[in-house]
Amino acid sequence: MKSVGIDIGTTTISIVVVEQTEGKVIEAKTLQNGSFVYSQNEWERIQDVSMIIQKVMDALEEIRKHHCDIRFIGLTGQMHGILYLDKKGQCVSPLYTWQDGRGNLIMKETGKTLVDWIYDICGVKGATGYGLITHIYNSRYKLVPEEAVSFCTIADYLGMLLVGRKIPLLHVSNAASLGFFDVSRKCFREEELRKIGINEEFLPQITENIEILGEYHNIPVGVAIGDNQASFLGTVGTQDGGILLNMGTGGQISVLSKAYFEEQGIEARPFLNGTYLLVGASLCGGRAYAVLEHFLRSYAVAAGAEDRSQYEFMEQLAAEVNGENDIMEINTVFSGTRTNPKERGCITNISEDNFTPGNMIYGFLKGMVKELYDMYVKIEIGTGIQVKRLIASGNGFRKNKTLQKISSEMFQARLELVTYEEEAAVGAALSVREYIR
Repeated sequence: MKSVGIDIGTTTISIVVVEQTEGKVIEAKTLQNGSFVYSQNEWERIQDVSMIIQKVMDALEEIRKHHCDIRFIGLTGQMHGILYLDKKGQCVSPLYTWQDGRGNLIMKETGKTLVDWIYDICGVKGATGYGLITHIYNSRYKLVPEEAVSFCTIADYLGMLLVGRKIPLLHVSNAASLGFFDVSRKCFREEELRKIGINEEFLPQITENIEILGEYHNIPVGVAIGDNQASFLGTVGTQDGGILLNMGTGGQISVLSKAYFEEQGIEARPFLNGTYLLVGASLCGGRAYAVLEHFLRSYAVAAGAEDRSQYEFMEQLAAEVNGENDIMEINTVFSGTRTNPKERGCITNISEDNFTPGNMIYGFLKGMVKELYDMYVKIEIGTGIQVKRLIASGNGFRKNKTLQKISSEMFQARLELVTYEEEAAVGAALSVREYIR
């Protein structure tokens, strides 16, 4: 049985055809999203919904021409962002993406950012870009379209269009990403929303199950799931003890748990069948390595060398370092943490012998992994979860064997690399397994 998975990312759109029994990717397409809309407000990050939908529909029809035996369409996409809907289920706004900055704007009437004001009023911690933070701002400043009656994510809207649905239905994994969500009870925090004057009638319906929204050309279409959850499903699956590491611009660790657990720097997100993903994120992550590359490149240019990428040389030097020897200890928290934005990185344990480019590069890589490992230790202490499978995704891992080696040694587990790059789309396609159960 073949399934199609669609992932509407902020930068790219991925569509895959997957054979369900073995989870094999038969065909994959990746398109540039390219739908950002120019705004005079530098803090605003919005995208053209109709442009996104047209690209997806064209690609989906091309897939259908070559695969007549598709039995399911699964959906995922960028979380947190919202678009507004009218009573006919049609979009009446741009997509306000997760990168939108209106939640951090200073409110003239309070002298505080919207996010800080919300916390003072009702004790809810939010982040700019979260859908309900965006909606609260828009409501206060009369930016909600007059015809709007609800909102949803871009992946949810695609599902509505495919099946002709007028009312949005969000899986808890997407609903939780909008903010003001009680993850342990799996419902919106309506009482807190009322305290700041938000009408709960705007809130979309939610479900904990992989439900079928309807059919598109006789093909069942499943409810959209969050992209973090889809990536985990497409790489690790639902096996206990599975851990997913990702190293891109930022870093992230996701651990499957049957129990709800949160700790400072660890967020519980709804997954499937009543389980959770315990997620920790490093803000700098792979960007720390890019910072080091820029430092080395700028010195090379100043010394008269040509202006060229240093990554190849960095990987060679790092590979020559024996990680068991005395090396520099480097904390790569250069952009702060989610719990302490003002925290900064540092370099310690410098000696005459270890102060070399190779040791510094190795120390950077180790620091990037250790930030994620420290998050895992918190989870292990709080839940007792032990590593059974360690899977890595993202170009940071694919392109750097030393980073792979350090991760395997630190977590004391064999590291498995994801062979395909469309993890979230694959997970969306495989979500039909949860419906069949």
